[in-house]
Amino acid sequence: MSVLSLAFPAEAFAANAMAVARPLLGLGVLAALMVVFKPLLVGMLRAALLVVKPRKSLEERSQRSMMQSVLMLNRMARDLDRVEPSLANELRSIASRQ
Repeated sequence: MSVLSLAFPAEAFAANAMAVARPLLGLGVLAALMVVFKPLLVGMLRAALLVVKPRKSLEERSQRSMMQSVLMLNRMARDLDRVEPSLANELRSIASRQ
């Protein structure tokens, strides 16, 4: 503490208040800019995501869907193998056609 802060306590309080208010003001400005530029920031984030993990083509997505359905039919056939062997064979033949 200096002698001046003892003589003028209001000035010391004002200096402390400004030291606290400056970071809060900066955070407020940053938050306002984030709200204003949110569409731009979201677009940049999506573009960066596409660079890291590109979207699969329509053909790749349809092949993946086809493979999942074949695996599901084979799983169902495996579950029905002991109970209904003819139904399990029919499910396997449907899976092999796809």
